[in-house]
Amino acid sequence: MNPLLDVFETTDNAVPFDRIKPEHFVPALEQQIEDANAGIEALLGTSDEPNFENTIAEMEEVMDPIGRTASIFFGLSGAETSDELQAVAPKISGLLSDFYNAVHLNKDLAERVFSVYENRKNWQLSREQVRLLELSFKEFKRSGALLDEDVKEQLRNIDRELSNLTLSFGDNVLAETNEWELHITDEDQLKGLPELAKQAAAEEAKQRGKDGWVFTLQMPSFLPLLKYADNRDVRKTVGTAHAMLGSGDNKYNNEENVLKIATLRHKRAQLLGYENHAQYTLENRMAGSSERVQEFLEELHKEARPAAEADVEKMAKLLEADTGETQLERWDVAYYGEKIRKNEFDVDENELRRFFPMQDSIEGMFAVGNKLYGLVFNKIDSVPKYHEEVEVYEVHDERRNKYIGLLYLDLFPRKGKRAGAWCGSFRKQYRSEGRDIRPHVSIVCNFTRPVGDSPSLLNFREVTTLFHEFGHALHALLSECTYRSLSGTSVYWDFVELPSQILENWLLEKECLDLFAKDYETGAPIPAELVQRVKDAANTNEGFATIRQLILATIDLSWHTADPSEFKDVNAFERSAIEHLDMLPYHGQGNTSCSFSHVFKGGYAAGYYSYKWAEVLDADAFEYFKENGIFSEKVAAAFRDNILSKGGSEDPESLYVKFRGQKPTIKPLLKRAGFVN
Repeated sequence: MNPLLDVFETTDNAVPFDRIKPEHFVPALEQQIEDANAGIEALLGTSDEPNFENTIAEMEEVMDPIGRTASIFFGLSGAETSDELQAVAPKISGLLSDFYNAVHLNKDLAERVFSVYENRKNWQLSREQVRLLELSFKEFKRSGALLDEDVKEQLRNIDRELSNLTLSFGDNVLAETNEWELHITDEDQLKGLPELAKQAAAEEAKQRGKDGWVFTLQMPSFLPLLKYADNRDVRKTVGTAHAMLGSGDNKYNNEENVLKIATLRHKRAQLLGYENHAQYTLENRMAGSSERVQEFLEELHKEARPAAEADVEKMAKLLEADTGETQLERWDVAYYGEKIRKNEFDVDENELRRFFPMQDSIEGMFAVGNKLYGLVFNKIDSVPKYHEEVEVYEVHDERRNKYIGLLYLDLFPRKGKRAGAWCGSFRKQYRSEGRDIRPHVSIVCNFTRPVGDSPSLLNFREVTTLFHEFGHALHALLSECTYRSLSGTSVYWDFVELPSQILENWLLEKECLDLFAKDYETGAPIPAELVQRVKDAANTNEGFATIRQLILATIDLSWHTADPSEFKDVNAFERSAIEHLDMLPYHGQGNTSCSFSHVFKGGYAAGYYSYKWAEVLDADAFEYFKENGIFSEKVAAAFRDNILSKGGSEDPESLYVKFRGQKPTIKPLLKRAGFVN
């Protein structure tokens, strides 16, 4: 009766979203955990000597149903949550936390894994098997399986509490995002705002039973105000509200959650023998240590600071010309950055929108996938969906004559969807009993909806986001691994953004834009001179933007290298960490930590630096494409065969060298950013 426990009798065993209800998840997970525990008991009860197949590979099989149910639940929780789903979320998190803790703290299981690792040279294991064995050994070692039982119990309690705290953190951010609104009835306050943004706000007001215009903290709603509203007070209102998200004097305040999460992570790391959470995390990253990350951030700061100071000076002069005031504020940056783009490069984001109807942009994204990798995307209606707006595509490889998998697209904001954009998987790629099980991948975004008779017209940032998430999707779709836990995007966090960030580069190339960027009314292709202006304007405020990323990475690293139990004030701690970087005045209103979902809800704790780290990789890799042609089949095949298809089956630095023929250097990034000639 529970569809999560049945064979999915759907196209390619796709998730039967039309049959799954919130009340199915807990009993399904309980049954799957019971089955997994029985499988582990059987594994431990065998008299056979431990080897790769009867220990490491068997664990993969035993634990797979749990992983798939969890991916379905958390996929729905992010994209289409409900009161019912939120009500069962703590129970789901608790079950998963308890189960994985029981596995990784199981002394008998750990000793069996250690035995296989110590005797690994007795068998002829493939490179992928060696990698999985090494990671399994390291996971048990890092989990504390051989620690005293009282320490293990502390770890179990910490993980259980962290599961609930991160859920609470995310729920608060989502709830306050949904609840806040700016209701405007005086049209004069909207001077400078594009007509499409006004129409969307009018539609939002109408849906809420109000006159005038309503703006929310969903990005497609509030960002146009920050970029275009001439009224500085309006910009201040929405900018301050966004800065206060999660830290206001209301029931959604996350300060206690932040302190507890950071403190528990620190305590957990120390119980496992690490100095702090960053040391624990970075042991499994390309960077290797917090010292190396800090050196990297400082090197970037040194290169970016002069450009950032010039950016601030330029924006402040525009502010003074407009208002007579000289102090640039945070709510001025997007507005004057847009003015610089318009004044210096004659690039108007709203002029660009004409060339990026959402459907055409999707087709353009698919065209790039076809030219690079021979992929074909066919929309199908035979797969159940969790919301009527979701589109599902069957993906085939016409060059290699192969079925690749399913791709779900979910691109508009809704009340039940968390903010931002992400790529997820409902099923990972793996091989089983001679069969290649293909992945089911989702791209979830919050793009501008159609207004009136106009189609959804994306701004350039949104198109860039679409291509970014498509890069992640390609990493998952083109996987060719044997084991689930190594396939697709299961790589080090500071490597995972390479496939996504590199794809953004194509959008600044005329050869790519000619495939799809056409005026939505006339069908005329985007003019060559406009493409050049967009390219010239790409580095507008790049110095300031880089400093902003360094601030975020520093906030993250600071929480996870300190002992947070010594701090009682989130604002004070954050300010002390970033004051030397910050370039604008702070008025004591809000902080970043309390809405920093990447770090306090997602998987980026002690890892936010990886976006900039991966930029070094993507700039260096795209340089190789440019040297051979951006659609070079030879380079694309090398990228696919050495990066995209390999998942985490080999060391990432080794994979990169196989693709590029050399280690990456920072020079292409500095050059692309305009920091060096």
